[in-house]
Amino acid sequence: MVERLLILGGTAEAAALARAATAAFGDALEVTTSLAGRLPDRPDLPGRLRVGGFGGADGLASFLRAEQIDRLIDATHPFAAVISRHAAEACAQADVPRLVLIRAAWTQQPGDRWIDAGDLGHVAALLPGLARRVFLATGPGGIEAFASVPGVWFLVRVFAPPAEPLPLPDHATIVARPPFTIAGETAMLETHRIEAVVTKNSGGPTEAKLAAARALALPVVMIRRPPAPPGGLVERVEDALAWLARRQ
Repeated sequence: MVERLLILGGTAEAAALARAATAAFGDALEVTTSLAGRLPDRPDLPGRLRVGGFGGADGLASFLRAEQIDRLIDATHPFAAVISRHAAEACAQADVPRLVLIRAAWTQQPGDRWIDAGDLGHVAALLPGLARRVFLATGPGGIEAFASVPGVWFLVRVFAPPAEPLPLPDHATIVARPPFTIAGETAMLETHRIEAVVTKNSGGPTEAKLAAARALALPVVMIRRPPAPPGGLVERVEDALAWLARRQ
């Protein structure tokens, strides 16, 4: 019997899962990967590709029923709290088994100077007393939280040129995509005379900036992850495949 799997994607883990699941289960599994419409790149993946939102939890539940989805794996970004919550609600409505595949968080290493922060507003309140030149590595979303921070110059790195000017009075923008090297990150921080780094605890391979900050003894304001919805959670693609192999 053919099963239908919906992967909520947009991460390297989601792409790896789509490829691994197709290779492992072949024609016994129909894979659909869903991507947010705002993503600049669309990976070449096996199976079906769906782009765009669902219209909230109710819309996703309707999609699950209409497409006769048997299982859902939420492999979205660790900070994509809204879609993860919608996925939990939709799967409960449609009685579809759900698993969260989420990359491991970064952990503090010897020599790190991490400052814990709950959200962007918390970070904005911390910065004036911490540094005058800040590397803002949080992505374009939520930049407006820093628009009124006094006396701070920001270096902002984005994956694609912003469609509109950033709402920051004093800043520079770098357009670049990973992978990043420790040497390259160190040189960037030194060239721009950065005094502190702000980042989300996304986990994954973009940790060279943390090693560079450690080497330069710079403070890192680390925004902790939102809590994941209750339910099954794994950190490795292999464990997601094992979940798929088990008949519900």
